[in-house]
Amino acid sequence: MARTPADHYATLGVPPGASTAEIKAAYRALVKQHHPDAGGDQRTILALNAAWEVLRDGDRRRHYDHGSGLGVGGAPRSGGHGSGPGNGAAQGRRRGAGAASDEELLGWLQQVYVPIDRLIGQVINPFPAQLRSLAADPYDDDLMETFCAFLEQSRTRMEKVEALYRSRACPAAARGFGLSLYHCLSQVQDALVELERYTMGYVDSYLHDGKEMLREARLRRSRLKEERRRVEL
Repeated sequence: MARTPADHYATLGVPPGASTAEIKAAYRALVKQHHPDAGGDQRTILALNAAWEVLRDGDRRRHYDHGSGLGVGGAPRSGGHGSGPGNGAAQGRRRGAGAASDEELLGWLQQVYVPIDRLIGQVINPFPAQLRSLAADPYDDDLMETFCAFLEQSRTRMEKVEALYRSRACPAAARGFGLSLYHCLSQVQDALVELERYTMGYVDSYLHDGKEMLREARLRRSRLKEERRRVEL
């Protein structure tokens, strides 16, 4: 069945006369709510992305609006009740709130997420080389000492990550993103625990579990990077 022109607005839960700031705020909130990491549905995310790609662009939105029987900018062609000074003031307040929300989100990303991502990368990225070096002879004292030093440095970095995460509350608009970030840092912390257990008893299951946890953390970190590009739209 063909989609009706009004579907994009309905998908984002905004009226055709909504401002770009209102549309962006609605898109962000819905993406966080329906993100697969938060138990959402990938098809819903695709629909949200499709709606945002059209409505974020002025030219595409005007073309879309004209095709759906709306005027330029989403206003009804025939007068309507959406054009009074009171309504304009309300829209102005909403735009102001949207700008404040954007500023809060940008501050959180720059002051919390970016340094956390850098520190997590300093743990995840060197790990394969560290493991290859140890694998040459796990019972060599010097190699094991080097590997243990890497784990100690990684634990120190993850303590900084934990402190950064708790230093500033995640904005409501990025709640799902913040939850995914917490899962990522938790996986890295748990992996370090398993790897330390391996160094104390050479039990292969600990090594295997630690490697798998870091592999999952690497994938989650990559997804977070992709998600950040949408969060900062």
